Amino acid sequence: MLAYALFTCCVVSAANYPSPPGPYLPVTSSDLANVQSFRNDQPLVGTYFFYWYNIYTKEHFLNHDGSDALVDHPADEKDYSYTSAAWWTRELRDVKAAGIDFILPVYWGVPGYDSWSFQGLPPLVEAWDTLAALGEEPPRVGLFYDTSTLQHNPAGYHVDLTTQAGKEWFYHTVRDYFSWIPPRMWAATDGQPIVFLYSAAFAANQDPAAFDYLYDAFERDFGCRPYLVKERSWQGKADATYAWGGALSPKWYDVVALGPGYDHHAVPGRKPLVVEREGGDFYERVWRALLAQHPQNRSRIVMVETWNELHEGTDICETKEYGRQYIELTATYAAMFKAGEQVAITGPYTQADRVSWDGVDGEQGMTLLNTGDGLIAPVEVEGVPSVRTQPSQHSGRYLYVALDDSFLYDQEVSVQIELTYLDSGCSEIRLEYDSRDPEGSAYGGAFKLGGQQTIGDSGHWRTITFTVDDGRFVNRCNGADFRFAVLGGELTVQRIVVMK
Repeated sequence: MLAYALFTCCVVSAANYPSPPGPYLPVTSSDLANVQSFRNDQPLVGTYFFYWYNIYTKEHFLNHDGSDALVDHPADEKDYSYTSAAWWTRELRDVKAAGIDFILPVYWGVPGYDSWSFQGLPPLVEAWDTLAALGEEPPRVGLFYDTSTLQHNPAGYHVDLTTQAGKEWFYHTVRDYFSWIPPRMWAATDGQPIVFLYSAAFAANQDPAAFDYLYDAFERDFGCRPYLVKERSWQGKADATYAWGGALSPKWYDVVALGPGYDHHAVPGRKPLVVEREGGDFYERVWRALLAQHPQNRSRIVMVETWNELHEGTDICETKEYGRQYIELTATYAAMFKAGEQVAITGPYTQADRVSWDGVDGEQGMTLLNTGDGLIAPVEVEGVPSVRTQPSQHSGRYLYVALDDSFLYDQEVSVQIELTYLDSGCSEIRLEYDSRDPEGSAYGGAFKLGGQQTIGDSGHWRTITFTVDDGRFVNRCNGADFRFAVLGGELTVQRIVVMK
């Protein structure tokens, strides 16, 4: 996501806020009676909607040096502007055609500052009401609070959520947005308007009490509590958790994040990062991975990342490059998801009773991931090919293991995990696995403890077997099915076997 925006207006003290800028506060009981809520057990599909484009000023069409800012390009640039109700009308119709129930406008608003974030919302309301008056059902509207503004804002104020001023800034950003959005438009679940928070990394300091302040202040002003969905980096208790980055690979949390691929080559200063669309196959594959899960086990909300982030090539809207291909694909899979359909996983290991990784024979239905806090490198120990964990920029150290989905994927099967390791180099290892136990760990049991082993200093190869009776194994351990947490050094592994 791009980390800049354009603002105009005067400076406002962090603790001195003007009246709400929009016309929809205060909220009356009759306003709340017009809220058409989703049920809390209803399968829903939403998307992140970027509305910072303005063809007339070239905002977000051109970079500061005049070069093309977009990876993908609108199929029709006529009135392609957040100021145009006609543009909003076209986009809302297309969102609905894609089978998407609600949008989360990506909001960069800062308390006390007029900007495109404020200016684009009245045309949205006009377009939404026009469609409703025609008897159409436009997608409902929640909030994506781009918390980049906790650090990047015209006042140069780095928001510290441990302070009263910081909590007020945090809340008033949300308040100001909803002052522009009438309750009749809200995307709400059981009467609670949906609010997603971007990363916590932009706050100077976190405080779980900031969520309590937001809940209480919102209820005071709007007569209801928000349905707060936090990015996984946040501390504090929210209604649900998600992870950003679904366009790169699906993220399986309370809310599923998925997308069509990624390419940000048009953004100045970025290192190359591309996840190929594969002609649509990547997008279909991640949807089918979701639909292969048992309907009772699935998350009830899917967020498509994104509708139209054209800078990073994560868009599914109509474009010159792809036409309406991704609108049609989304409509197909969203309908299957909402109908509770389940698809079969196919592949070479559907009939296998075991899979393995071996330093000599390599991958046989099992992959060792090499990424993030799970870096590994090949080594030889007295002529035995193996792998060894490596230091990374992260605090933890892990060995991540992904099973082929055709071997195990959301099935109620007990397994044994056999690990052959070098008895030296670290002090302890712990098995953490993707479980069916929602209380088994943070993030719905995705990292449940499955046992531990003290490592000695004999220098010999040893084998330990862990038994897992409640594995889910749908890749929720940061893209893997289980991992070994390594304490006090490095873990060297020669072989891993998983047996049903």
